[in-house]
Amino acid sequence: MAKEGPNWDGLLKWSIANSDGTRQPRNLSEEDRKWFMEAMQAQTVDIVKRMKEITLVMKTPDQELENQGVTPADIEDMLDELQEHVESIDFANDLHTIGGLVPLLAYLKNSHANIRAKAADVVTTIVQNNPRSQQLVMEANGFEPLVSNFSSDPDVNVRAKALGAISSLIRHNKPGVAAFRLANGYAALKDALTSDNVRFQRKALNLIHYLLLENSSDCNIVKELGIHRLLMHHASSEDADVREAALRGLFELARDTNDSSDASSEDNEKMKQLLEERINAISSMSAEDLGAIREERLLVDSLWSTCFDEPSSLREKGLLVLPGEDAPPPDVASKHFEPPLRGHVGNPNSNKDSNNEKKEAPLLLGP
Repeated sequence: MAKEGPNWDGLLKWSIANSDGTRQPRNLSEEDRKWFMEAMQAQTVDIVKRMKEITLVMKTPDQELENQGVTPADIEDMLDELQEHVESIDFANDLHTIGGLVPLLAYLKNSHANIRAKAADVVTTIVQNNPRSQQLVMEANGFEPLVSNFSSDPDVNVRAKALGAISSLIRHNKPGVAAFRLANGYAALKDALTSDNVRFQRKALNLIHYLLLENSSDCNIVKELGIHRLLMHHASSEDADVREAALRGLFELARDTNDSSDASSEDNEKMKQLLEERINAISSMSAEDLGAIREERLLVDSLWSTCFDEPSSLREKGLLVLPGEDAPPPDVASKHFEPPLRGHVGNPNSNKDSNNEKKEAPLLLGP
């Protein structure tokens, strides 16, 4: 669907025609002012009005849309546009007011996978860092279709998008986290970790880390379900982001007192083997690759120290903190933006011969 905006070319021509750059600004006549406001109103999209139009389409039965020649691709484009509008928190909350939230959530059950995925994308944008919209989506029963899509949709892209929406919906939202636990969300996260889709894995690992960070008692659930073993598996992934996310989850488990004391000797041995493998892999990396995995190096060392009460060999190899990483950032601004006082203090002899030097003419600014 075409997207309209202000007619900048027309406004530019109008501005040029009404000013040659030398005359003093003049007051617009009432007629000119009226013409200008009408031109602006005609060329500017009324976002709420447009959202109401989109809502009307979302409320229209699929068969009727099909009869009118509207394709699934058109619906996807429409949802793309809606997502742009609801990036503003005010417009995100307005969607419920104008009756658009419920039909949007209905698209989570659409027969077309791309529409289900795109609807979840829009929900993600609506609820992200927005407690009011989080509450509205929960009250509109939007959580249930998201969990259903995340857990069992045949399309892995739909599952990943639903998981992204859930992550945004329950973040800093205690009722949402409670609902996720009751919906057997951890079992669905475990299943997600068995997927071959790297993006899906990353989303699942990041949510696990967040949940463990928020509530350490969930460490028991993770261990009972055997998720910790999947974390160890993914800590050796070829994808650096997956490795880092898995290590973060393992670190939260290791910090949990009960988990550390109850860990079996087999799990301890596997953890030691995993970390030794990571240390060997890190030791063989080039300087450029080492710089790109700084967080991973720190996590491996922290895990080793937490699990085995001693520093890792990364320290003695000089691989924990590389030269320059612990140094302050270079001062690139002082020589270009040096304040007069600092310049004077830094150069106490700068005025010693000032009386003997010819003063430069000041730089004059103006026409």
